[in-house]
Amino acid sequence: MYATLLSTLENGILTITINRPDKLNALNKQVFTDLNAVLDEIYSNPEIKSVIITGSGQKAFVAGADISEFSSFTREQSMALAKGGQDTFLRIENAPKPILGCINGFALGGGCELAMSCHFRIASDNAKFGQPEVNLGLIPGYGGTQRLVQLIGKGRALELLMSAGMIDANTALQYGLVNYVVPQEELLAKAKSILEVINSKAPVAVGKCIEAANAVFDETKNGYAVEVNGFGDCFDTADMKEGTTAFLEKRKAVFTGK
Repeated sequence: MYATLLSTLENGILTITINRPDKLNALNKQVFTDLNAVLDEIYSNPEIKSVIITGSGQKAFVAGADISEFSSFTREQSMALAKGGQDTFLRIENAPKPILGCINGFALGGGCELAMSCHFRIASDNAKFGQPEVNLGLIPGYGGTQRLVQLIGKGRALELLMSAGMIDANTALQYGLVNYVVPQEELLAKAKSILEVINSKAPVAVGKCIEAANAVFDETKNGYAVEVNGFGDCFDTADMKEGTTAFLEKRKAVFTGK
């Protein structure tokens, strides 16, 4: 269905695997085209409740952008490339369903930026993270300078950005960049166990949690106002009535997403 992605939907969880193992799953124009197509599906298909993004093979999640594709660009072309990448990753960040990054191996450059655009991340014990763009005389262009600061703080982010240093999975855990580190063979099982719990909750409320949390970092929004509106939107749902009734009746709620 997609030239560079594999996708499988099971029990409401869509698993997307970036599948360019010979290029360590590097991001090129076709990957972005495919990601935008699968995001259309994520946003519109009610059967998809949550999403995993990972990379094929044992070595890399995504080892970066495909340098050969843009090394001869003009300034204007380079800015359009960066804006396009930012727009795709903003669609991941703002998706109304949880998107979990499963980082198996290298997540460098654009790969680290893709990982950071997911709602949260878990890593295999061989994962490595970094933004090595200064080695190319560049800076991250797909949101990396912004999200790295948000996730690990300005001092640590600037050290990584300016030194092109890499951190391992345990350091990423210590920095708060990932929620868990697990052996590689347990990565997808761990992700699915987390998402199965989230999938059992009220889908509208889950989406509103994402929207309100994202508003913290959006200077155009008042996060508290977003929270109040989200609370009101949830209050009008059948799921809220089911959830409160089930609580009072001391039974497990059955949510329908309505």
